[in-house]
Amino acid sequence: MLCFATVLSGCGPQLVNFPFEPGGRSLNSSFADLQPRVSERYIVFVSDRSGSQNLYLYDTVVHSLVELPGLNAIDLLVSSPSISENGRLIVFAGSREGRSGIYLYDRETRQLRNLTENLKAEVRNPTITADGNTIAFESSADGQWDILLYNRDGQPLEPLTDFR
Repeated sequence: MLCFATVLSGCGPQLVNFPFEPGGRSLNSSFADLQPRVSERYIVFVSDRSGSQNLYLYDTVVHSLVELPGLNAIDLLVSSPSISENGRLIVFAGSREGRSGIYLYDRETRQLRNLTENLKAEVRNPTITADGNTIAFESSADGQWDILLYNRDGQPLEPLTDFR
């Protein structure tokens, strides 16, 4: 069990304790909660609360889980979530039928897309920029783990070469 006493940023760090709720309807529960990421008012994390590994979103302002219609599926294992600053876009690594992908979920349109469907490689550990326009992730396309950048439409971006 991971107890969510986390540091949130704002005017400065503050320690926030969330109460324990054994039924899994709050942030702290007796279930395995993994890989939490914080963005503004939201915490996105992976948990086995429903009997399978699903992605959850917690709103720290209203103190409740947020519904994510169309995101979690019985045939999709999720890991490594990340969320845009405004909480609209969630990116995560997923595995379906033994094939890994980087998925983007838009809370406004309730659409889930595999951004790397045409990439012939294993992928892992995505992160999304605060504005939600760029996704970075690891890919084994060249036989080693490299970092790739994609826009949120699933198009590869030119690699950064100037590291001044």
